[in-house]
Order: sequence, then structure tokens, then C-alpha cells
Amino acid sequence: MNTNPTSPAKQAREALGIRLREIRKAAGLTGRSLAVSVGCHYTKVSRIENGSQAPSEDNIKAWCRACSAESEIPDLIATARAIESMYVEWRRHTRAGMKRLMLTPVPLYERTTLFRIYEHSAIPGLFQTAEYSSVVLRYFIDFLDVPNDLDAALQARMERQNIIYSGNRRFGVVLEENAIRVQVGSPEIMAGQLDRLLAIMSLPRVNLGIIPQAAPRRTFTQVPFWIYDETMVGVETPTAKLEIVQPNEIRLYVEMFEHLRQSAVYGGQARALITRAIDNLTDDRSNGG
Repeated sequence: MNTNPTSPAKQAREALGIRLREIRKAAGLTGRSLAVSVGCHYTKVSRIENGSQAPSEDNIKAWCRACSAESEIPDLIATARAIESMYVEWRRHTRAGMKRLMLTPVPLYERTTLFRIYEHSAIPGLFQTAEYSSVVLRYFIDFLDVPNDLDAALQARMERQNIIYSGNRRFGVVLEENAIRVQVGSPEIMAGQLDRLLAIMSLPRVNLGIIPQAAPRRTFTQVPFWIYDETMVGVETPTAKLEIVQPNEIRLYVEMFEHLRQSAVYGGQARALITRAIDNLTDDRSNGG
């Protein structure tokens, strides 16, 4: 399975290009003759058909008119818009600050009944303490060079956590042991976060497992991902989020999550890993580390 976060958007762009090529061929036009008709260089036609360049809405309209396929315009434009929305660049989405980014997923969270969450190097946002979240948000405000609205963004992020306790939502969570070992903030902040994780594990609708570092692996993934029911998968990179909605791809992510889940330990074994991580932080403090 390809877990490159840009691959689904690229594949969708390639599929759109194939469809446009079929329309051109059905009209009996070569790439060069179409380029003349729409007033662009023939290499642009090739790039669009190969999926290396996304067509604009004006490109689609001109293409279909030149091919006497005006009836295809609405569907093709809808497809192009869907592809564009699959890939959300953080910097473009945070021009006014991070608060908007914190509020954007709330409607999705509210209509989701089953969350399946995989994280390999961080605690999921829904389970973070305010202190841990503050460190993370402060970093991304600086990294993305966006307006500093830390207090408002942090409040919005904390308020999102109310969904854990409302409705009949269930949370299946798999963390790599690395996620509880990577120290975010001071030892005190990290220890508080791990205490919070222990408390979260006691909630009846949360099933949290941890994959030990030495555990045999059934599957491999390059990125963390969240599955929302069977309707969408969210994949985040440091600079963007990809929203995957194709049913076949969602099924692959569900299968991968099951493989990851089977490598994890739960209950007392998971709590022991967290407690050991807390003890290590305590030892570091005692040794002045």
C-alpha cells in the first residue's frame, strides 16, 4: 500500500487527465490540434493528460467546447474541485491564525461515530493536555509563520475534546511506543500528558493500544492517519492535510489499521509501557537530566 500522502491526489489528477484524453480522442483531435483550438502550447495538453498539471476550470471549459463535449463540463469541474479540496495546505488555511484550523474539523468530528486513529510520534490532539498542546501549537505557529493566536487556538483545541464525552462515539487508537517516548516540552509537561493518557484509557468508549518498539511488524506506514467511520481518511504532513474519500482507498486504510492494531498491546501491558515512560522522565529529573 502506498502511504505517500500526496499519491491519492496525484492519482485522482491522473484519472482526470485520462478522462480528458478520452474526450479529445473521441473528438478526433490530436494534442497539437486541440492546443491550437484552445490557444495553449501543446505541451500543456500533454501535462494535463498525464496528470502532472491540474487543469483550471477555464481549461476544462475550453477543452470540452473544442471537443463538442459541453455536457461533460459540470461533472469535470466538480471532479477538479474535489481534487483541489483533497489537499489542504496548512499555510493557506492559517493565514488568520491557528484558531480557524482548530475549528475546521469540528463538524466532521460531531458526525463521526467511530474514530480509528494511528499516530507514530505524537499524542492525538483529542487526548492532549493544554500544556502539551501549547508546545505543539507554538511550534507550528513559528514554523508556518502565521499570526500568533496561541490562546484562542488552544482554547478551540481543548473545546474539541468535549466530543470524547458526548454521544455514542467510539475511539480505536493505536500509538507507536515512540509517541509516548518523544519528549514534548519539559519532563513535567510530558509526565502530565502521559498521566492524562492513562486516564483516557479508563474511558469505556476508548480502546487504546501501543505497539512496543520491539514488536514484530505486520505492516508499515510512513504517516499517521485518522479514519472517520467509513467516509474519510485524514493524513497529515508537516505542511498539509490530505482528505481521502475514495471507498477503495478507505478500505485499504481500514485494513492497515487492523494490521497495526494486531501488533499493539492493550490494557495492563499498555499501561505498563506508559508507566515506564513516566518513570524514565522521573529518573531524568532526579538525575538533573
